This record gives sequence, C-alpha cells and structure tokens, in this order.
Amino acid sequence: MNYELRITNYELNSHLWESLWQEYKARVNYAQTYEQMITAAGGTVANDHIAFRSLRMIVDSSQGQVNLGINYLGQIAEALGYEPVGEYTFHQTHLYARYYHHPQQVEFDLPKLFISELIVDELPDNIAQLIYQTVCTIQPQLTFPCLQREGDNKSITQQLQTAFTRPWQIPLRSTIEVVNQVTQYGAWVLLHGYAVNHFTGYVNRQNTPAYPDIDTTASGLASLGVPMKAEIEGDVTCGLRQTATAAVKEMVTVIDDISGEEMQIPWTYAYYEIAQRYLVEVAPGKQELFEAFLGKNAQQLFEMTRR
Repeated sequence: MNYELRITNYELNSHLWESLWQEYKARVNYAQTYEQMITAAGGTVANDHIAFRSLRMIVDSSQGQVNLGINYLGQIAEALGYEPVGEYTFHQTHLYARYYHHPQQVEFDLPKLFISELIVDELPDNIAQLIYQTVCTIQPQLTFPCLQREGDNKSITQQLQTAFTRPWQIPLRSTIEVVNQVTQYGAWVLLHGYAVNHFTGYVNRQNTPAYPDIDTTASGLASLGVPMKAEIEGDVTCGLRQTATAAVKEMVTVIDDISGEEMQIPWTYAYYEIAQRYLVEVAPGKQELFEAFLGKNAQQLFEMTRR
C-alpha cells in the first residue's frame, strides 16, 4: 500500500470508525448491550481505542512485496493523520504493538488506535511455514485499496474499508487447528485478517451517575447476562484500569483437508473492552490524564480470544 494522499479531514476519520463500529457491533452483541445500558441511563457512549491484529512478515504479490504487519494498517492510520506515539513488546507470546494518536483527538473526539503484530519468524519453523502458505494467497484488490484523490467521505470510506478484511484465501482447517496450539493469536488472524479485534467503551465519558466508574459498569453488564472477565486489570496509580466481555463465538469458514470443500466450524471473534483512565503525576505538583497503555494489561486482554 502506498497512500500518496494524506487525509486530514476529521469527518472522514469519524465516518470510517463509525462504519467499522456498526460492522463490529452487528457481530458482537455485548457491545450492543453496553450501548443500550449506557444510553438508557442517560449516558454517552464514547470510544477510547480500537484494536487491530496483524502478522509481521513480508510476502510477494503481483503488486510487489507486502509487509503484513503493523505497517499494513499503520500506513492507513498515518494517511488519516495519526502518529505513532508508543510501543510495547510481549516476548513470551512473540507479539509487538504500537499505539497511534491523532493530534486533534480531543478536538474531534477521535479514538486511539492499538495495532499489534505476531513476530512470525520467532515461531517454530513448521508453524511459520503454515502461516506463510496461507497468507501468500493475498488478493491484490484487497491488499492495495485504490484511493481516489476526488470523492466524498462515503466513497473514500468504502475504499478504505476493504483493508479491514482478510486479504488471503480461506485457510485449511488443519492449519488453523495446528497453528492454534502454538499461537491462538496467529490462528485468529488467519481466520479474521484485519477485522476489528475490539472497540473500547470509555468509562470517563459515560457521564451518568448510574455507572460512575469501571466497577459499576462491569457489574451492570454482568447483571444483564454479559459474561465478563473475572478481573479488572491495572490500578488507579498506574493510570489505567481495563476489563472486557468474553469473546463472542462465530461459525467461521475453513477448507476441509480431505474434500477440499468449504465447511463451518465455531471460533472466537471479538470481545468488547471497557477502560477507565486516571490522572498521574508527570512532574512534581503536575498531573495529567494517562493516555497510553499498560503492557501487562494488554497481555491479559490478548488472551480473551483464546478458544
């Protein structure tokens, strides 16, 4: 992907994230429950960040070499005016992540972006080879959405949305099952590609006395029958507390190894996260709202899609 056009129109940002939110919400009913719960209490639904997953590896295509890692979506983020401002490494699970912030985030109410990648070269050779055999089938029309210099926000959004899909062909069932034994993250990406991994309800912006903090919000969701993570990660002194629903399960399409036909199997898709941010001391006598992420929290949340 090579985006020559840098898009600074905040309405386009909002339109793209809203379109992805509608797609995600249709698949993750827990997000709908959260939205209904907060609005019924007279509150506001705001999004703290959107998370995406990827694979750090380079493959050949008819359009040249393609980096399927963070840079794949990072180019879109930067074309939309976002800037990388933090990075995190998760050695045990061979993951690396970067978060992006828009300089006009507060002014235009834009979410942060958290994009992670699996370092495929660190995996056992047989697993890396299975992943490569799957993703080398990338389809150029999905890998290189062609942005026009002219067009309204709706048409440009439709072009951009093609990047948030799975650009390779349907994987073999055996590939998913074998890869999943070593890296559930890798199996997830082979199935779902660059689809949204999760949206995040921003507790600070809920503005309703019924749910003043993350504790009451999580309890409220649980009382409505939403399965929640047992713990709330982080603490006030660190500046961030996060928790999440369980991941919803979907019937996904894979290729049967024997017949070569498409078949359906159940697999996890996405969860809905909620987060509350706190003031932290950045200098003697000076406090600021913590805007970054905590590596330990993120590692725990990565596990929410384990099958």
